[in-house]
Amino acid sequence: MSQSAVQAHPMREIRVGKVVVNIGLGKSGEAIERGKKVLEQVTGQSPAQTRAKNSVRDFGIHKGEPIGVVVTVRGDETKALIEKLLTAREKKLAGSSFDPRGSISFGIREHIEIPGIRYDPAIGILGMNVSILLERPGYGVSRRNRRTSRVGKSHLVSRDEAMQYLKDNFGVTIQ
Repeated sequence: MSQSAVQAHPMREIRVGKVVVNIGLGKSGEAIERGKKVLEQVTGQSPAQTRAKNSVRDFGIHKGEPIGVVVTVRGDETKALIEKLLTAREKKLAGSSFDPRGSISFGIREHIEIPGIRYDPAIGILGMNVSILLERPGYGVSRRNRRTSRVGKSHLVSRDEAMQYLKDNFGVTIQ
């Protein structure tokens, strides 16, 4: 068989499922508004608030109080967003950023490191957490409402496959 005849099966193709960008602020009020502005600048989408699950007396946090903001990006915008966020990290990630199920998580210390974002004294400097979920076609069976099913072990994205995907598609170096 020739090289062109041997192709990967289309169901084995890895793609970006979603990108979640989160800013944990630890307090409500004006800080939440600043966090919303930053996430809107970075992603172009309106963020949702995250609320405290429990009261923490020492920090003055009450159950149900908004303490952070989060945006989930899916579809065509994910690749451009990942490119911007990895540029802020100089396209370098630690091996510990990858988990065994094809997820990648990393942090950005200052949002002004992201290309296209300018410093605004009214907002200040905020850090954020980024999570990227890689998946293959067919993962919808685990999320659908009727006849939910599990994704087989051999179909899951492994840690090594996730590393190779980022190297090939985004030019990431892993330390």
